[in-house]
Amino acid sequence: MNITDRPAVSIDPKLLEILVCPLTKSTLEYDAGKQELISRGAKLAYPIRDGIPIMLPEEARRLD
Repeated sequence: MNITDRPAVSIDPKLLEILVCPLTKSTLEYDAGKQELISRGAKLAYPIRDGIPIMLPEEARRLD
């Protein structure tokens, strides 16, 4: 089974309200399709794995 076969896991809206980018302390945008939390200020996308946001800058994907 590859990653595209997995059903999307939703994130608790309350969790989204309190999570901020660890670098900029700005709010994050939830991308349900890619299962990422987007920090526009830091230009990073933090992955969500098995419903758990991975808020480590070294794990984040750079945005162009």
